[in-house]
Amino acid sequence: MIPKTVFFDLDGTLIDQFKPIYRSYLRALEELNLEPVDYETVKQTVGGSVDVTMERLIGPELAPRAVEIFLPYFNTIMFEDLIALPGAKEILEELKAAGKRLAVFTNKRGDAARATLEHLKLTPLLDKVIGANDTPWRKPQPEFSQYALEAMQTNSEESCLVGDSPFDLESASVVKMPCHLVATGTHDLDQLSGIGADSVHPNLFQLAAKCFGLEIGPNVPEEKIASD
Repeated sequence: MIPKTVFFDLDGTLIDQFKPIYRSYLRALEELNLEPVDYETVKQTVGGSVDVTMERLIGPELAPRAVEIFLPYFNTIMFEDLIALPGAKEILEELKAAGKRLAVFTNKRGDAARATLEHLKLTPLLDKVIGANDTPWRKPQPEFSQYALEAMQTNSEESCLVGDSPFDLESASVVKMPCHLVATGTHDLDQLSGIGADSVHPNLFQLAAKCFGLEIGPNVPEEKIASD
């Protein structure tokens, strides 16, 4: 069944903002006289919010101070090298035209998520943008997922979540909501396949075709599609 409401993760699903995110982590580590971390390490840890990522990188003692450095610096460079991922605008436009209700549901702080989407001119296609710090919770806490459903006046049976990581799958699973994953962010196809998602796709074009019956872009070889 095609859902009435579709929730989208943001980083790695609809947008690529990893370069300014990485530069901001480097700035925080530099100011704390810590050794730099390579790009792939940071990218693999993004998804649980900046607070969680920082704790994983440098430990809980220094993480709060590092976040204090990260946030204002990120705010000054957040639009550098920022792009909407291929197919992002098209899938939102087509789902909106089909009468679906659309929301971004992310662990990026809500104010930064809204500013990012406004910059990319995607805001008019969305009914809501729900981010970290909009509530006391973050993905994959069940309270946050339940809050998102209630904010969109829907339920898990009539909704689905599109994301790029196990965080997204768990966020959907805790409220028994279908979840579809794309390998355009923190994890590749092999890492996402077999973990229990309803389907896994290499990009938004194939997800649109397979999950929503939308032809929004170039035909991509089907052998790259994996599903559970």
